[in-house]
Amino acid sequence: MRESTSETSGPASGDVRAVITGLWVYPVKSCAGVQVQEAILTETGLEFDRAWMVVDGDGSFLTQRELPRMALIQPQLKYHDMVLRAPGMLALHIALDQVQEPVRVRIWDDEVKAYDMGPIAAQWFSDFLGVKARLVRFDPEEKRASSRQWTGGVEALNQFSDGYPVLVLSEASLAGLNDKLQVGGHGAAGLARFRPNIVIGDAPGDSELAPHDEDRLDLLKIATEQGVVQLKPVKPCARCPIPNIDPATALSSPEVGDTLQTYRQDPRLKGAVSFGMNAIVLRGIDHLLQVGQSVSSSYRFE
Repeated sequence: MRESTSETSGPASGDVRAVITGLWVYPVKSCAGVQVQEAILTETGLEFDRAWMVVDGDGSFLTQRELPRMALIQPQLKYHDMVLRAPGMLALHIALDQVQEPVRVRIWDDEVKAYDMGPIAAQWFSDFLGVKARLVRFDPEEKRASSRQWTGGVEALNQFSDGYPVLVLSEASLAGLNDKLQVGGHGAAGLARFRPNIVIGDAPGDSELAPHDEDRLDLLKIATEQGVVQLKPVKPCARCPIPNIDPATALSSPEVGDTLQTYRQDPRLKGAVSFGMNAIVLRGIDHLLQVGQSVSSSYRFE
């Protein structure tokens, strides 16, 4: 485990200066995100991020890839519970401090320990999604690690994310994509399609970020009141068809993916499309991240 140290707060020096302009938590994997002004950083990412997951009758994870309607499920985090709302459904309340029987579930190639959240939650998800489904919560005693091939041998833990604790995206990257969509006669794509955890933008009075600068940055240093957080971008985020799904309607159309194919085929991923960078937590566990905090970094030369 990488723990925080008693560093003083304040931005560190670097070639690039930015600020946090958005923080997003996705409590239930593949359901809608919650935009927050602040979030505690844990060793597995932002607190409550991908802490819950929907599985089928065999315990395998379900996502918008197969069930686009999951985009319409809106979580709300409260002090004692999580409230889930969806069109045509009564609100479902999930206690933050309660689980039911232990189960084993599958996410990609991993089989991990989790806790079932009970028959009421199972019926709610089954009714809305039209398939047999159950809600499970990640077992905090489980150690699900990111690929050491990409982390450089560092043990980086995550819960039910696709593989890494934090996804970082710049506003400049989204603006670059939207310029290309506009040229193609399409509407703009919103951040919600790309499901970032941390969004970075230009620092006032500093040089502007270029599209996909996050691809080229080394250590991200974030100034918090508790000290400096260090996040290391380690792997480009390979994109599946989910960005084609409109989060407001759950309808899919190909223009986002088709546009990305024209300029974001990434040789680091054997030609797969990438957008944003997966990052791991090196320092700053239990620090409070907030919108407006300063971010500094240096360009990585390989």
